Amino acid sequence: MIKKIILAVALVASLFVFTACGSTEAKESINVYNAGEYIDSSVLKEFEEEFGIKVVYDTFASNEDMYIKVSQGNDVYDVLVPSDYMIERLIKEDALSKINFDNIPNFEGISDSLKNPDFDPANEYSVPYFSGTMGIIYNTSMVDEEIDSWNTLWDAKYKDQIIMYNSQRDSIALTLKKLGYSMNSTDPAELEEAKEELIRQKPLVAAYLTDDGKDAIVQGDAAIGVQYSGDAALMINDNPDLKYVLPKEGANIWIDSFVIPKNSKNKEAAEKFINFMCRPEIALKNAEYLMGYTSPVEAVRELLPEDLKNSEVAYPDYSKLPELETYKYLGEEALAIYDRIWTEVSATSQE
Repeated sequence: MIKKIILAVALVASLFVFTACGSTEAKESINVYNAGEYIDSSVLKEFEEEFGIKVVYDTFASNEDMYIKVSQGNDVYDVLVPSDYMIERLIKEDALSKINFDNIPNFEGISDSLKNPDFDPANEYSVPYFSGTMGIIYNTSMVDEEIDSWNTLWDAKYKDQIIMYNSQRDSIALTLKKLGYSMNSTDPAELEEAKEELIRQKPLVAAYLTDDGKDAIVQGDAAIGVQYSGDAALMINDNPDLKYVLPKEGANIWIDSFVIPKNSKNKEAAEKFINFMCRPEIALKNAEYLMGYTSPVEAVRELLPEDLKNSEVAYPDYSKLPELETYKYLGEEALAIYDRIWTEVSATSQE
């Protein structure tokens, strides 16, 4: 009898495992790869409930980290959310699938100013997710002047009060702009000049940080730093003494977009997801969660709370801003120079 009971239990257990595995495999899913904390998780649940498609959501720390993982081919994703220059690189490497825009009717609601960008001029591979700028944020209670230039980050009176963004592309780009060059320069002489400027600046810098830099400035541990507009808006919300500016020499405008890798195993579901994310009520929920980042969906702005809708940080009048450049993919030769410069800057003593 005991043997029969054990056999019966084993049979039921095996049937349960088989049924569970079968239901898991039968459930449709998509793999989405996005930057950390860059989406309202509730919209993922809404998508799953509406379409019966499970979202397997992974995050990356930088475009470069994303590229390495995707290019290795060990992990297959259906939707990526890279930035402009990385999209250009993926297109050139034939790593992206053309999007069937018949399946993205909500693309019609995307701002015309963000359609046909330089990195995807025929708008075949990408759909905008969020956009914004990179500039300077400073504490007006600690800084007794109006800041309007990248040169302020080299001012000796702010020694140990400056937070530089710990990113080779951003730090080199703003230095190039300070010197009057393009943020996308590949000229070895201009890049060498930028390196020398960064080395000259290093003794003045309190730290090179990314997310931790936000806390340092909000808490008053530093007076001035480099920041993206979306994060700057959140910081100002936490500390009204902070002010965000775009330097007169010019700055970066960035566009993060949805793309579909060529090796996607569920392109149709990926397009459903992208279309869903462009739906005004979903884009609104996401924009409120990521307060300060600029939604590309035209209808969203009018639905936002007054303080956010009228924010000059999140929704500036671009006609009144200095020259803005989008990062471009610079090619392997130039990237090698950038890597060498950043290595040399990093190895230099701050004393």
